[in-house]
Amino acid sequence: MTSPNHARLRRFLADMTSLVGGAKQDQDEAAVIEVGGQLLAALVAHDDWLPQAMAGGASEGYLQHLLYCDPHERFSLVSFVWGPGALTPVHDHTVWGLIGMLRGAEVDQRYERDPASGQLCPGPTTTLTAGDVAALSPTLGDIHQVRNAFTDRTSISVHVYGGNIGALARHRFDLATNTARTFISGYSNATMPNIWGPEA
Repeated sequence: MTSPNHARLRRFLADMTSLVGGAKQDQDEAAVIEVGGQLLAALVAHDDWLPQAMAGGASEGYLQHLLYCDPHERFSLVSFVWGPGALTPVHDHTVWGLIGMLRGAEVDQRYERDPASGQLCPGPTTTLTAGDVAALSPTLGDIHQVRNAFTDRTSISVHVYGGNIGALARHRFDLATNTARTFISGYSNATMPNIWGPEA
């Protein structure tokens, strides 16, 4: 198997670090989402950089592998490995996020809160295929449910979040009762890949 193109991933991380700049509270969210989306699109346009250990393991359900977290927790990069037919609960993120499809496809069902009743209602549904990028944030709409578009194969998406997503307190939503429960997702991997050494 060919060694992953670490240089491509390192370039992305360097560009994202420059983009987020100083303190998290000083970020221009719209600019980060626009430029960060372009950077992520350039990354997922090539399927030669993801370490193999961060691309497998989900025979069912889904795994969230941490690839990198900025030391100041201004952004994190994760690979989501979706087993056949995998489906998340309806959930939010509380920070901006970018989703780039690397392999396969996923269906992104957004939810919007009815201003009169406060009930969560289905919004737009989008299918992301390899190379596609989507954005979310509390400003743009932050609540969704995601599923693998395929029931017979794995899909992989790459996400960038405006924080250490595995350590953030977020919410799962029960649509039947219109209630929210706090959760912290954590990460599926115990160690991060070494992308800093020389390539084979």
